Amino acid sequence: MKDFLFYLQLGWDHIMSLDALDHQLFILALIASYSFKDFKKLLILVTAFTIGHCITLALSSFDIIRVKSSWVEFLIPCTIVITALDNILLRGKRPYQYYFALFFGLIHGMGFANTARMMLAKEQSITVPLLGFNIGLELGQIAMVLIILTIFTILSKLTKMNQREWLLITSSASGALALQMALERLPF
Repeated sequence: MKDFLFYLQLGWDHIMSLDALDHQLFILALIASYSFKDFKKLLILVTAFTIGHCITLALSSFDIIRVKSSWVEFLIPCTIVITALDNILLRGKRPYQYYFALFFGLIHGMGFANTARMMLAKEQSITVPLLGFNIGLELGQIAMVLIILTIFTILSKLTKMNQREWLLITSSASGALALQMALERLPF
């Protein structure tokens, strides 16, 4: 149980820490077109991302997949830029967003893969660490979704901002920050 809780906390910190800006920006861009009334859809969307993340961590733990970290660090902000552009140009909430979330989860999972590979190599079984980490990640993402939706609800009441304005502001801001990150991390 102690190991499970350790990995649960690690997953939670992976999304909630101040060092997790790339994950937080991705969640912001991913859910920008939604509100509390779409909470069930948001849970599915966030879970699709977690599943992708989990697959990559599992494949990495068994050393089946390995991508140069310089490319991963570049691709992660690219996922945010693509999501933000999709929001701005196509206004979000399309069925393929679930596939985007799953695929982009694979990429984001590679960002933690090297650390996970070293940590999980010490374990006899990867089941408890992967389960704990991904449940912690999922709980952190749900908490992040609740925080973002609460901020939007408060801001919309205070400023009369509508969903489309929120979508444009958050997508533009997250996309611009991610573009800067991507340019700083060019792998060549």
